[in-house]
Amino acid sequence: MRNQATANARANALVLRREMTDSERRLWAGLRREQLGVKFRRQHPLGAYVADFACLAPRLIVELDGSQHQTKQGYDALRDAFFRDQGFDVMRFASNEPFLHLDGVLQAIANRLGVLQKQPPSPPSPEGGRSHTLQEQSP
Repeated sequence: MRNQATANARANALVLRREMTDSERRLWAGLRREQLGVKFRRQHPLGAYVADFACLAPRLIVELDGSQHQTKQGYDALRDAFFRDQGFDVMRFASNEPFLHLDGVLQAIANRLGVLQKQPPSPPSPEGGRSHTLQEQSP
């Protein structure tokens, strides 16, 4: 099912694109139009899931976590595992970070893209990919 989206995920993605949160809109303003040198897609369906932001080359997914994610950690772990199995690296940020530190969020994403672009492509594996949060990258 590599990169194949279910019909339900495609339908959900359309709704999510129309109903983006303020935080998603703010981050999207910094990701769109290849401002970081690569193309990002917003609310991109992959398998049964919808990634907040996906860059297909190099393979990076950026997720914004609101307060509802505190009660959905198991679900988020399954999503991240699926994305990693598909060969994606996953970065997670708190939903307020684009308002508090947009430049820092964009810099962290740009830094990760730089690392990914220098790495030779590797086939997806159960151990593939990494998950990052802004807190891991802050002093």
